[in-house]
Amino acid sequence: MANDMAVIPEVWPVAADRVGIWLVSGDDAWRTLAVASDSEPHFEIELELMARGVRDRLAMMHSTSWRIDGPRLIVTYMAVFKAEDLVKGIWPGARPVTAKLLDAVGKPPVHAPDEAPAPRYIDVLAHGLRHLRFLMDTDQANAAAMGPLMRQHLEPLSPALAGLYAA
Repeated sequence: MANDMAVIPEVWPVAADRVGIWLVSGDDAWRTLAVASDSEPHFEIELELMARGVRDRLAMMHSTSWRIDGPRLIVTYMAVFKAEDLVKGIWPGARPVTAKLLDAVGKPPVHAPDEAPAPRYIDVLAHGLRHLRFLMDTDQANAAAMGPLMRQHLEPLSPALAGLYAA
């Protein structure tokens, strides 16, 4: 008999400075352990941010997607952090996320309409950033919380909730 599928929250932490948008975590998202039945993904992400000592810098957090990853259901969040100065001065391991990077990696592998997508991690991040860009146009509270530098650097992206796999 198969076991139940674990729900694993992940958060892609980003911050913006005058240079651009940065993935604060470096090369990947932060993931928590499986969500206990008396908890929820959002709360587990909050605990993860507190454990990493960055909760006080959080400007906004938004769930953007979910996907199957082997025996796990991954629930994805984007977290926008405040950076009063250069991001690399606060998070030395941060990596830049630019439109050129997203163009260079190209679109994710195509799948048939009745097949499940198989996104790469960069596709999950790109989708999350496009989702934030969508919120800029549709959600005043989240747009304001992102701050002017994040909004400036998100502006060139195409706002979208879906369509990453469009040919």
